[in-house]
Amino acid sequence: DTAGQERFHTLSTSYFRGAQGFVLVYDITNLDSFQSITSWMRDIHEKAGDEVDVILLGNKCDKESERVVPKQKGEKLAWEHGIPFFETSAKDNVNIEDAFSILTKEILEKKSCVLYDLDVVALNESKKRTCCAF
Repeated sequence: DTAGQERFHTLSTSYFRGAQGFVLVYDITNLDSFQSITSWMRDIHEKAGDEVDVILLGNKCDKESERVVPKQKGEKLAWEHGIPFFETSAKDNVNIEDAFSILTKEILEKKSCVLYDLDVVALNESKKRTCCAF
């Protein structure tokens, strides 16, 4: 978690390798935080690949009177990237569990498919034996 701070940007990219999921969060009361999501998505795709799971959270939905980013903008951005979207409030615990449950479920489903594929054995293949193999 670098809180999107630019001074940690070069450090944060080293965490991308091997990551299975990302939670991108913007503040619905801060347009700059929303606009930086596109850059973070680009970094994720460049450094972690297209196979990682990502969710988008518009946080601070408890501050509706201070909103500057309409919910529809968050929904549209998520739709463009094909990722789940939630408006959340960490303060009031709104949609936090749902968001992390969805991300976890997607990661585990992908992982179980990979494990399943690794367990497939072709029974009709013959092994070549070397002089020392039993």
